[in-house]
Amino acid sequence: MKTKKIVIGTMAAAMLSLSVCSLIPAAAAGETVQIIAGNATAKAGESFEVEVTIADIPDTGVRGCSFSIEFDNSIITIDEITAGALTNTGASSSDPSASMLPNFNSIEENDEGFASVMWSTAIDDSTYWLKGEGVLCTIKGTVASDAKDGAKSSIDIVPVRRNENSESSVANDVIDCGYMKDDVRVSYEVKTTSGSVTVGAETATAKLKGDANCDGTVSIADAAAILQMLGNNDKYALSDDGKANADVVEPAGITAADAIEIQKLDAGLIDKL
Repeated sequence: MKTKKIVIGTMAAAMLSLSVCSLIPAAAAGETVQIIAGNATAKAGESFEVEVTIADIPDTGVRGCSFSIEFDNSIITIDEITAGALTNTGASSSDPSASMLPNFNSIEENDEGFASVMWSTAIDDSTYWLKGEGVLCTIKGTVASDAKDGAKSSIDIVPVRRNENSESSVANDVIDCGYMKDDVRVSYEVKTTSGSVTVGAETATAKLKGDANCDGTVSIADAAAILQMLGNNDKYALSDDGKANADVVEPAGITAADAIEIQKLDAGLIDKL
């Protein structure tokens, strides 16, 4: 782990693919890339996955990108971060430097509540760069066994923890994302969207109002399913999705009134729930 930490720290500061060093000037591309963290819900002690997506990549593409992920380590730990489909550019098999430093790298520092991610290539040909949009990586982790239901850890995308360059003591405050052109490092602006991991059972939401038996249609059979459940829940329990679909009238909670409303729809007395 110590060796990996040194490698990641070095690559974050130097960005192999972007040839970043204190002597190379930087230019703004005037374009914005979005890095978006997803959301997940998991019970205490269980695993979760959160995808990190890059969107709005300009046509030129991204030759290198690095950022850190900050989270509440009292609620979650990150077990590993795996490369996403967006990184399948062909660079891993064509980049001569990949044998020494893989194109995709990550490090998890759970004791400090952060992780770092980098993708880069030494290939000049932009057809091997990140293009379009898609999942850059998936964060896989575990919720603390003593985490309380309703607790939430933010998943924040932030600049890598390092100095601006090898000759500076000023903390870095930008996310590296760009490419090299005529020996100049061209950087995109980066807009980030935080994600989260919420502790607890995932709450089902209605997919098709009235479809209590989850057969893809709304009919008198759904009203019957609700009445059966109300009469004998042990024998005729609805699925979580079915419960969400069945609750069609206020106040919240499944009652005979929901079954009556579905019967009205089936009879043509109303046109929607």
